[in-house]
Amino acid sequence: MIRSARRWTPSTTCFYGPSVSIAVQSDRVGPSGLSDAEVDVLDAIDEHALVQDLVHLIRVPSVTGSDAESDLQHRQARRLESLGFAVDAWKLDLPGLAAHPHHPGTESVRQEGYGVVGVLGSQAGLPALVLQGHVDVVPTGDLGRWHDRNPWSGDITGTVVRGRGACDMKAGVAANTAVARALVASGVTLERPFAVHSVISEEDGGLGAFATMLRGHGAEAAVISEPTSGRVVVANAGALTFELRVPGRAAHASVRRSGYSAIDAFLPVHAALAELELRRNERPHHLFDGVVLPYPISIGHIHAGDWASSVPDLLVAEGRLGVQLDEEPAHARAELTEAVAAACRRDGWLRDHPVEIAWHGGQFASGHLDPADPLVAEVLGAIDEVEQRTASLAGAPYGSDLRLYVGMGGIPTLHYGPGDVAYAHAPREQVEIAELLATTRTLALLAARRCGAHR
Repeated sequence: MIRSARRWTPSTTCFYGPSVSIAVQSDRVGPSGLSDAEVDVLDAIDEHALVQDLVHLIRVPSVTGSDAESDLQHRQARRLESLGFAVDAWKLDLPGLAAHPHHPGTESVRQEGYGVVGVLGSQAGLPALVLQGHVDVVPTGDLGRWHDRNPWSGDITGTVVRGRGACDMKAGVAANTAVARALVASGVTLERPFAVHSVISEEDGGLGAFATMLRGHGAEAAVISEPTSGRVVVANAGALTFELRVPGRAAHASVRRSGYSAIDAFLPVHAALAELELRRNERPHHLFDGVVLPYPISIGHIHAGDWASSVPDLLVAEGRLGVQLDEEPAHARAELTEAVAAACRRDGWLRDHPVEIAWHGGQFASGHLDPADPLVAEVLGAIDEVEQRTASLAGAPYGSDLRLYVGMGGIPTLHYGPGDVAYAHAPREQVEIAELLATTRTLALLAARRCGAHR
């Protein structure tokens, strides 16, 4: 493709929230090696609409498994249709998917679910690029820890947008939509199709991405706009949900030594899990350099007993086991099972009353893209030209839809999107507006180039 010397300069944009106005401006001169069509696409990005779209997305309480999750998918389908995309919006066959031998697991009970895929361009062949995002978010937790006790406000405070999903990953969803809008508004012609995938259930296993791959929606390449803190993420650790049932012996609290507390019985098991975590993180893959704990083992929920004056006879602990890069999930399960069994063999009570282990909920395998894949260089090049910086490659210590797109669909896939995962799943969840704008521009340039945008 012949590139002109036309230059592109980011604009100054003001955003207004409740009693708040801010201005975001880049002092850097834009890239000089862009074609006229690429500049047209960048110029067509509606930055105000992008931020307002994020605010509106946050205000939909689309907790995974909820009716609002489906409502937001209907909205995404309408939005893509209004832009002229050919849209496939289908109701997921939940029983059929659950019966599939490779079902990824879920943790939420949902009555229905929907997939949404929009394709721009009438040319034959696979889309040259997919931008993918999930609309579901995790529950809010203690409302008292949120500003004004409202996690769904979408408030603009200073230079950030706040609220559940602001970072994970409604900022990425808004960015994907903004790129779609810019490709249409710019009036350019695409040599190859461009697609947007909107999925559900990423937070509890990836059922939406699983269904999308089974539906046959392929592509030459995909970018999942999860928060990456400015890095290009080419690998994900896996995550397996487990349940431990630790037995005790009930007794009246006044004679507690006649019983055996399931809480006390759990303590040596918890210590064994901590030891296992240390062993499994001794030699992580180099892509996880700088990550303090690439493969964590965490207990996220514990319930024991049913009366304050009774010795609890059962403790149920639910947790998450990190899966090492390229490790088979079965091997990870076996290591945790043996660690728990060894703790039981060493303990006087548990030797005769062993812990039961069950695997349910989300079952994320690990996944990665070869850093030598051309998509990686294309994304790094777009970042360099638009954001005028050199991005690094990294691995992420959490599971994602990447492993389904790469493993099931054979689609080269990586993560690049706005936000810092340190803010995800927390009551301080937020995303920097400047980062949202910069990432969107990069994704827009990538889409224009991969899809052969021209006048």
